[in-house]
Amino acid sequence: QVQLVESGGGLVQPGGSLRLSCAASGFFSSIYRMGWYRQAPGKQRELFATITSGGSTNYADSVKGRFTISRENAKNTVFLQMNSLKPEDTAVYYCKVGYYSTSGSGTSWGQGTQVTVSS
Repeated sequence: QVQLVESGGGLVQPGGSLRLSCAASGFFSSIYRMGWYRQAPGKQRELFATITSGGSTNYADSVKGRFTISRENAKNTVFLQMNSLKPEDTAVYYCKVGYYSTSGSGTSWGQGTQVTVSS
């Protein structure tokens, strides 16, 4: 089983920046994909950024050019650099990983961290 611990959320003014991190621990042989989701009040959880073990990234149009996903494989950690934040970015942000272990493959979710963009 894989545990994820997120950090870095908070309150920021429009146009500001935040950096989220998500560290994985537990019993696994490798993590093949890491991603960030967010869920705003009254809306469905949406996937907006992913990164593979090889470093290939993909972004939703809503964050492209403003957010950057990266990972540090040696520390099993994924980061999300968020710039030019807008009020509509306000949401609970979750990381999710896909991993391989001796018992097969699985996925795990982080606990979520609140990001609020407001003046």
